[in-house]
Amino acid sequence: MTIAATRSGKIEGVEQEGVLVFRGIPFAAPPTGRLRFRPPVREEPWDGVRDATRFGSDIAQADLPVARMLGSGGAASSEDGLYLNVWTPACDDARRPVMVWIHGGAYIFGSGSVSWYDGKHFAQHGDVVIVTLNYRLAQLGFLHLADCMGPDLAGSGNAGILDQIAALEWVRDSIAAFGGNPDNVTIFGESAGANSVATLLALPRAHGLFHKAIAQSAAGAWVSTRERAAKIAQRTLERLGVQTGDIDALRALPASDLLAANPDLSDEANGGVAALPWQPVIDGDVLAESPLDAVTAGGAAGVHLLTGTNQHEITLFQILDPSLADLDDAAILDRLGDLVPDPALLLHAYREVTPEASAKDIWSELATDAVFRIPAVRLAEAQSAHAPVWMYRFSWESPVFGGVLRSTHALEIPFVFDTLHELGADRFTGNGPERAAIAVTMHRAWIAFAHTGDPGWPQYEAGRRATIRFDTEVEVLDDPDGAQRRAWESELT
Repeated sequence: MTIAATRSGKIEGVEQEGVLVFRGIPFAAPPTGRLRFRPPVREEPWDGVRDATRFGSDIAQADLPVARMLGSGGAASSEDGLYLNVWTPACDDARRPVMVWIHGGAYIFGSGSVSWYDGKHFAQHGDVVIVTLNYRLAQLGFLHLADCMGPDLAGSGNAGILDQIAALEWVRDSIAAFGGNPDNVTIFGESAGANSVATLLALPRAHGLFHKAIAQSAAGAWVSTRERAAKIAQRTLERLGVQTGDIDALRALPASDLLAANPDLSDEANGGVAALPWQPVIDGDVLAESPLDAVTAGGAAGVHLLTGTNQHEITLFQILDPSLADLDDAAILDRLGDLVPDPALLLHAYREVTPEASAKDIWSELATDAVFRIPAVRLAEAQSAHAPVWMYRFSWESPVFGGVLRSTHALEIPFVFDTLHELGADRFTGNGPERAAIAVTMHRAWIAFAHTGDPGWPQYEAGRRATIRFDTEVEVLDDPDGAQRRAWESELT
């Protein structure tokens, strides 16, 4: 038997290929009934030994086709889903580095039990303890109710972020029993998980719960103002037929009804790049300012940061967009008009670098930079004044679907975890032999960062802007796509 003692009781895990695995560990009480929309409450203790050989339920979410493509979806979900999982080389007193993974999924889908997130190889190759977790999603995790239901619901628009903090508190309290060091914790995540990482950098109540951070393909730019979040909440209540102030009626609804009530946001100008309806909220309670502003002011001083993006992030979201077939430069200018003061200047900067590119490819570059790369650059620049920072670029292109995805969003995940062999990964990456060497390089860089706070290439600093490129050839580039970056700087200042 593989037994470990958590803060609330003993659990039994399983040994697999020399790694101890504990699944379905509760880190908070089920957020149901009166606890729906409320901050997480610590889990109840138990007597005896709790079975931890199977994953807990995924947190309540809709079953979406894109989730299945990215290795998620299909599993039973429930509001009783605040569970985490641990992979460790041994339950001893070795005080190993701890890495806590926050999954992506646009804040509407995903879980810590996705096979791509299996922590076995981190434990085997890096002598690291890995934790993956669930957190509340969509309306259950990010519906801002304080303005329409009263101050008792303060924080509801950031309930999912508070769940992540609760999981980090569990790590602080219990991870030593799993051979981990609570004073050497790295949080890392992708997409909404990376946006969460950047948000946690901004939160005083998360200070001290982690010491290093990795943000893959998001950088804290996805936040709602309180006004926008209140508008979304009001439209959601209207769709549900719930009156303002009637929290009992809202809590009585099945989770499936809540998750199906998506507000109409067609009035939001966004340059053709859809804004997330559910995301952290600058509510003045949990989050006082944007993550970028907080980091710029030194709110995460001393936390080493590794961040970066994929070369063609946006293709995953454009693959089914019929409007791109007829796109021309005039249409690009129209879309940019929603985003920047001088769209012609920005388009010219991209056209000057790649004059023969199609309008579709130019828009793909612009959208990738607007949504992903430029926010990552701005976060890196902000944090580099207060701690060491490193930047990466993942540019290997997947051959699947005829190669249309190129180096798309989320493609780097099974390389980081070295889980290319896991079920379904080849549907996204193909099965070419060149993948293995890239995975080894990225996987070991993330391990090095967890151990030492340095992934092994020059820091990102104003001037050189060193950026490692992960591909069949791995190289350090100085200020890649600098002309485009400078054009964005002129638009954003």
